[in-house]
Amino acid sequence: MNVLLIGGGGREHALAWALSASPLLTKLYAAPGNAGIAEVAECVALDVADHEAVLRFIEEHDIWFVVVGPEAPLVAGLGDTLKAAGIKHFAPSKAAAQLEGSKGFTKDLCREAGIPTGAYGRFRDASSAKAYLSTQPVPIVVKADGLAAGKGVVVAMTRQEAEAAIDACFEGAFGAAGAEVVVEEFLDGEEASFFALCDGTTALALATAQDHKRVGDGDTGPNTGGMGAYSPAPIMTPDMVARTMDEIIRPTVAAMAARGTPFKGVLFAGLMITAKGPQLIEYNVRFGDPETQVLMLRLKSDLLAGMLATADGVLDAFDLRWNDDAALTVVLAAKGYPGTPEKGTEIKGLDAARGVDGVEIFHAGTTREGDRVLANGGRVLNVTALGATVAEAQARAYEAIAKIDWPGGFYRRDIGWRAVAREKGSDT
Repeated sequence: MNVLLIGGGGREHALAWALSASPLLTKLYAAPGNAGIAEVAECVALDVADHEAVLRFIEEHDIWFVVVGPEAPLVAGLGDTLKAAGIKHFAPSKAAAQLEGSKGFTKDLCREAGIPTGAYGRFRDASSAKAYLSTQPVPIVVKADGLAAGKGVVVAMTRQEAEAAIDACFEGAFGAAGAEVVVEEFLDGEEASFFALCDGTTALALATAQDHKRVGDGDTGPNTGGMGAYSPAPIMTPDMVARTMDEIIRPTVAAMAARGTPFKGVLFAGLMITAKGPQLIEYNVRFGDPETQVLMLRLKSDLLAGMLATADGVLDAFDLRWNDDAALTVVLAAKGYPGTPEKGTEIKGLDAARGVDGVEIFHAGTTREGDRVLANGGRVLNVTALGATVAEAQARAYEAIAKIDWPGGFYRRDIGWRAVAREKGSDT
């Protein structure tokens, strides 16, 4: 079958890499794609916000299945357009995508369904948000309600910092995303990323992962979209996975179905593993980035078959197999990120880096100019490796990075440190 993949980041390169290995695939198209995706798919200049243009492309190229990667087209209702046109797709509806599109919607759903999450308040003006803030302990978390490209969340250590974050939202720092603000309890524990395929009724857990949000070594500096990740996440024991499915994922799937807005696609739960167990920080309605890169490296099953089973509502008769090895990815970002990144700098040495055993390089923000690969975004490359342990995967990833010649980039040097420390502890 011909498949169209929407998106052009590191997540989409990892998905394209996995989809391209499927025996079910005839041809893979990607819109817009990037320099790495172009190695496994035909990249096309398609305005995905123009749904009629997307439908024309689908008809002209005999597309049988559409996979939507990023959140913006999902929240904009591309899934509904595809459904109305009778096109099989891997994407939730606009109504179901509210789980990511509105943090307040998700918090209300958690309260109604008894899903464990931090206490919160929703506000449409600064004065009422600050009045609520004055009754709460710090640290506390302030979130823009809508999509803010991973940048609308402030973990405020002081009341003054929280008030400044509230003001920033209502003064337009995040555009329409900040028209409403959620102020919520700070949860103490260890974060983990949890993914499940959902077909509206059944949820199938994927492998676990943990990412690194802060830009600097030692988890310092501002939050980013993610500077690296690894899988599996040791904090997600079999018992914790079972509790997450029973207490968070399945109740969410049931609640969405009961509302008449069944969730079909991949549900990404950002978790805090606390002394009381797993609690939901937030939902995303698509694969995570950079978690997808490590998940795809460990996935032994046919990704396209899994997505089709999700779309067809037959996950109850489907299963996935995973490589026992660990995977780790390190994000190489352009200088200036997460602020304004420097674009257009040349990246050399990718072939040599790819030659390291167990390594795949997924492109995130790149473009090709003749034989040259240039940086074209904030997060630019994902150097990803398999290993018998997280420590081995980590060593291979950094060995590959040492072969990349890119003065315009930077990266964290401690990705996977929690898991490596646990491994060392178990060896003694």
